[in-house]
Amino acid sequence: MSIAVITGSAGLIGAQAAGRFHELGYDVWGVDNDMRATYFGPDASTNWMRKRLERDLAAYRHFDVDIRDTQAINALFSEGGTDIGLIIHTAAQPSHDWAAKEPLTDFTVNAHGTLVLLEATRTHSPDATFIFTSTNKVYGDTPNRLPLVELESRFELREDHPYFPGIPEDMSIDASTHSLFGVSKASADLLVQEYGRYFGMATACFRGGCLTGPGHSGAELHGFLAYLMKCAATGTEYTVFGYKGKQVRDNIHSADLVAAFEAFAAIPRVAAVYNIGGGRAANCSMLEAIDLCQEISGRELNWRYSDANRIGDHMWWIGDLATFKSDYPEWSLRYGIRAILEDIHGHNVERWLSDERG
Repeated sequence: MSIAVITGSAGLIGAQAAGRFHELGYDVWGVDNDMRATYFGPDASTNWMRKRLERDLAAYRHFDVDIRDTQAINALFSEGGTDIGLIIHTAAQPSHDWAAKEPLTDFTVNAHGTLVLLEATRTHSPDATFIFTSTNKVYGDTPNRLPLVELESRFELREDHPYFPGIPEDMSIDASTHSLFGVSKASADLLVQEYGRYFGMATACFRGGCLTGPGHSGAELHGFLAYLMKCAATGTEYTVFGYKGKQVRDNIHSADLVAAFEAFAAIPRVAAVYNIGGGRAANCSMLEAIDLCQEISGRELNWRYSDANRIGDHMWWIGDLATFKSDYPEWSLRYGIRAILEDIHGHNVERWLSDERG
């Protein structure tokens, strides 16, 4: 049976992918050393999900390995060899703020770790499909130059603007402020494209908006909707950073994103690049998300406002999904914003409240 190697396998997207591709008959090899707890503290640990995967998936094998460890990664890929048919690379340092605190760690995890995986794939499993979870932050703050209009609860584009349906993949990544995180992810993104073009490998960069879902170990520095809902449910104070809380994000449920991975894995392409997210079907501003979280949780959110926005942060991001939908017309989004938040709350509220009680 073909092996799917999934990095960051205990994280939000990795765990969703592990479950789905296990259902499809893959032996799943998960690579995750719980660096999320290092980045964001013990409350953000993914060990709870690792234990669930090991308990529930009969053909799951866990590797407590750092993706920067060339020797360990090569040993893993050497063992799997040509039986490895799919790599889903979701492991990352995912935070703007944390990257500025430890730039060397951020860059080596996001860029060098991706290179280690690509080279191991090329050497040992060259016919495998390599899927990379990239980010819309590769575009830097270029979206902030759009002629946004300030409305009561959000920033928005006029309907006659060509980007109103969403931002396409041809937006420049040059001459903008990315944050150090954006730079490390852009470097990885380019490597994935180059290994596809130069070596003829099946690769894809999925440039996500906000990736979310019930398996997210949300933390203040990463995990917008999951952490917001957790704060609403537990009474923890939440801080809104800049832009009057009117910054807009599109959000995609982990199940919808993994369905896109599944579609690509079935009919892979070389050096594909896709903007992927909630698009026009699933987006919200901070203020709108706060209202929904309060309504669903039945509790008033304890939040404060900071005038300082995060460097390189977007005032407005809605991705155009047309390229992916054109290549894979049978794929479609199943979750809107309310459904995403209800799913996050329903799956986690008891665990969150239990953790609060100690």
